[in-house]
Amino acid sequence: MFRGVDFYNVDELLTEEERLVRSSVREFLEKEIAPLVVDAWHEEKPLNFHELAKKFGELGLLGAFIPEEYDCPGANYTTYGIICQECERVDSAIRSFVTVTSGLVMFPIWQYGSEEQKKEYLPKLAKGKIIGCFGLTEPNHGSDPASMETTAKKEGDEWVINGTKTWITEGDIADIAIVCARDAEDKRKYHMFIVERGTKGFTQQPITKKGSMRAGSVGELGFVNCRVPEENRLPNADRLRHILTVLDQARFGIAWGAIGAAMDCFETALNYAKERKQFGAPIASYQLVQEKLVNMLIEITKGQLICWRLGRLMDEGRATPEQISLAKKNNLKVARYCARTAREILAANGISLDYSPIRHMCNIESVYTYQGTDDIHTLILGRAITGIQAFRRELVLK
Repeated sequence: MFRGVDFYNVDELLTEEERLVRSSVREFLEKEIAPLVVDAWHEEKPLNFHELAKKFGELGLLGAFIPEEYDCPGANYTTYGIICQECERVDSAIRSFVTVTSGLVMFPIWQYGSEEQKKEYLPKLAKGKIIGCFGLTEPNHGSDPASMETTAKKEGDEWVINGTKTWITEGDIADIAIVCARDAEDKRKYHMFIVERGTKGFTQQPITKKGSMRAGSVGELGFVNCRVPEENRLPNADRLRHILTVLDQARFGIAWGAIGAAMDCFETALNYAKERKQFGAPIASYQLVQEKLVNMLIEITKGQLICWRLGRLMDEGRATPEQISLAKKNNLKVARYCARTAREILAANGISLDYSPIRHMCNIESVYTYQGTDDIHTLILGRAITGIQAFRRELVLK
């Protein structure tokens, strides 16, 4: 079983319960999930997440930080991060399922939903009885959600939704979708709705022929005069800032997950370098290879410390969106670097799916982009340290 990468004894900063969760999740994933991933990725036949969801629910991996009063685990954010780390160490699609379910579906219902909505949906999602997705990204708008084209118009006791959402994780298989839409009458307002599978005017289609995240489901959501009742609107969210707080929940999990992928790449490269011989000696004995391994270890260690500190700030309710952006930006660069460097160390074997780095390398390209591109997180941090926003510019056309 994976031993872990812990050069700075970060384990000592975790509680006994947090370490126990990590060990149990690690053992479960290695025994039951890891053997399925390579073929699923190679053949682009997504894992059966309806089946996996129930297993994840039994282990308390979904909505870890949601209170027990809703039949959820009631753990802390650090535990949620640890779960994400272990999931992405196996495959990014598995961690995506956890962060979408926990951060993008359960969190908005918990924070902005009615008590009836919480009692109806949170226990089912936590136990894996239903699967959810989050509809925000559109064909013409990813980094600029304020310009979303999907609209919702109030007609009596119903809302009529029109628009398209794309690149939605679990979009094609979800039982419910949290759908973001702009108010057709008041452009300052943005709503979130719970739209159930099979609702008239609501379609779900898979997106295939992907070079990344091939073990997971990704889909497109379509809305043509889709009518949902008022009771399906999350009543305590009507501004863009409410939607953005939801994204932070997933970004937190992504920051931890990225280090999991980096750790797996490092250990794979290290073990290979100690066994692979060239010129009569293991390649780990050569200075250039050692430099690569050392740089990977340094970056992973920094990322681990960022995760731990951010987890504690989240547990205390003190983490800022900018701190989450820093963790996402930094740790995805770490994962990207480690996947590429591990692939180099493995040389020709590095492109074989018998080894994990090339799969991580492809998957990380998606994670590097979604939930805010690297450029967007740079601008978020730039605004925080200068007080000047650089997202929009008035263009003068000559």
